[in-house]
Amino acid sequence: MLFDSHAHIDAKRFDEDREDVIKRAIANGVQFIMNPGVDLESSKKAIELADKYEGIYAAVGYHPHEAKLMDDTILKLLKAMASHKKVKAIGEIGLDYHYDHSPRKVQKEWFIKQIRLAKELNLPIIIHDRDANADMLAILKREKAFENGVLMHCYSGSKELAEEYVTLGAYISLAGPVTFKNAKKPKAVAKAVPLNRLMIETDSPYLTPEPNRGKRNESAYVEYICNQIAQLKDVSFDTVAKETTENAKRFFKIDEE
Repeated sequence: MLFDSHAHIDAKRFDEDREDVIKRAIANGVQFIMNPGVDLESSKKAIELADKYEGIYAAVGYHPHEAKLMDDTILKLLKAMASHKKVKAIGEIGLDYHYDHSPRKVQKEWFIKQIRLAKELNLPIIIHDRDANADMLAILKREKAFENGVLMHCYSGSKELAEEYVTLGAYISLAGPVTFKNAKKPKAVAKAVPLNRLMIETDSPYLTPEPNRGKRNESAYVEYICNQIAQLKDVSFDTVAKETTENAKRFFKIDEE
């Protein structure tokens, strides 16, 4: 039983064979998939897919790349969408200083407003953080975001920062890069973070793990991430699968339905 805690199955790259992608995931033991939105359209699609498939859940939010397009009307629409019974988080939200597709000031403004929306709705948040470690940590602390739940999606920071996040109460999710031969940081993080604070994800269709690197990613491949973490921690595949699934179910309050 596996839980892909972050997959963009609403993405256009799945338009031709989405049904088959979902069937392959189920056949590979993936019981649950969290599909986060990155803007209004993808958030709506995530809800539609969650409505259609039992094991698929949705999050709604605006990615930092799209923050420049946000306004108060969109925030109200997100709030309304978040009332859907299968919306389990606000996300993916955060800061991206690598591409700077939206001005940093604008990214921070709408990130904070979405954190506050999540707190108002008693929902956890799914975080995108790229090259913005200091501002990210400062905002999450100042906004007391950890009270409602924080998931550091596709974590790419240092082992030391991951340990600080765990101390603050956050969960760390690892994706395909943990399987890459020369990716030292995610492997160190996998070893350091206790299993009760880890999740696994594909971030599909991106970041395809070995041995399928170079192809389109999909939820069925989350098994490779699970297997790599099991090897790094010297525990069984089943142990990692069970623990990460239980962590995700607890974080997203799936047993409380």
